[in-house]
Amino acid sequence: MAYLGELISIGVALSWTVASLWSEISSKRLGAQVMNTWRMAISVAVYAVLSWVLLGAPYPVHASAKTWMWLSLSGFIGFFLGDICLLGSYVIIGARLGQLFMTLAPAFATFFGWLILGQSLSWKSLLAMVITMFGIGLTILGHGHEKGKKISLQIPLKGALLGVGAALGQGLGLIISGIGMNHYLQEIPADILPGIEMYIPFSANMIRCITGFIACLILVLVVKPKPGMSAFLHDGKSMRAMAIVVLTGPVLGVGFSLMALRYTAAGIASTLQSTTPILLLLPSHWMFGEKLTLRSIVGAIVSVIGVSLFFLL
Repeated sequence: MAYLGELISIGVALSWTVASLWSEISSKRLGAQVMNTWRMAISVAVYAVLSWVLLGAPYPVHASAKTWMWLSLSGFIGFFLGDICLLGSYVIIGARLGQLFMTLAPAFATFFGWLILGQSLSWKSLLAMVITMFGIGLTILGHGHEKGKKISLQIPLKGALLGVGAALGQGLGLIISGIGMNHYLQEIPADILPGIEMYIPFSANMIRCITGFIACLILVLVVKPKPGMSAFLHDGKSMRAMAIVVLTGPVLGVGFSLMALRYTAAGIASTLQSTTPILLLLPSHWMFGEKLTLRSIVGAIVSVIGVSLFFLL
């Protein structure tokens, strides 16, 4: 089928859009910490079932201690620190702006790839970073209301910092996850690798989810946020939202994003999948009453163009 990879990638972007909207709903009702803990717990359970069906065991059979170390570190940075920042940003500035900040993730990944792995940092990557940041700035900056200030931040500073923290966590987590994946693939016996290679990313992500869940659970037990963990079990709307988030995020979103790479170029897939901030514009306006302005529309489009340059230049 022509353009199958492109169609799957658009479906992934739609899936992330739905996950973002319902994450905002659940985060505002339960709080970022409780929301993330339950999301990680359910994701681990879903991945255990998938691993059992696809790989014959409910846990990563071939992963060594070194693989667990790297993927656990990635899960701690990405699923714990990064996602708490992301869900916290949803509570303060909403999913639309939270996802807009996530367009910085490729820039952070490029920077950490250069810093940690010695990868090249070309002028094309720097141009993409500048364009992405310009798009975000166009959305969140405006005329200053105080005397002497020509430009001021139009959203709460805490929300902006959480958005940047979420993108940083995803970018750094991606680089470390790649290191862990390389170790994982080298540890699998050569005679069975061809038959299970396409399922390994799911198994690797399970390790990340396990670490994310343990870290989230420890934080909840120490901080004891209100409402607590049990509030989720008595909140029907939050339970429905969580089911949608897990299905459209870690399950369908991740699964189909991996599938898209089999049918189209990685750059095209990544670009189409990064259009979530644009797709969120109308739903956020309808569901949460967010003001839809020409500046916000242009800013989202420019930031996505910046993301696309990382993969297409």
